[in-house]
Amino acid sequence: SFVTLGLAGEFGPQGVAVNALWPRTIIATDAINMIPGVDPAGCRRPEILADAAHAVLTRPAAGLSGKFLIDDEVLAEAGVTDLSGYAVDPSRPLLPDLFLD
Repeated sequence: SFVTLGLAGEFGPQGVAVNALWPRTIIATDAINMIPGVDPAGCRRPEILADAAHAVLTRPAAGLSGKFLIDDEVLAEAGVTDLSGYAVDPSRPLLPDLFLD
């Protein structure tokens, strides 16, 4: 968090935006397989973060720096509201990310 804010403060005047991006739900990566009791079926695929990052990186830097962004909110702002295609198993409830409150 401090790195994001510090870099945003340092590079913002030069027109370079620095933000943080976090998933709303647990992402199905190989690391998930190391956590006992976490079923990847309740996760989203990593592509959601790639698409959210693309949405952030292709928007103008002005006015969007030093922010802490959530993947589904970024996609909603970009017009993507149906996120079912990112679910590993759309019939299963999604597991919330461990660091979001």
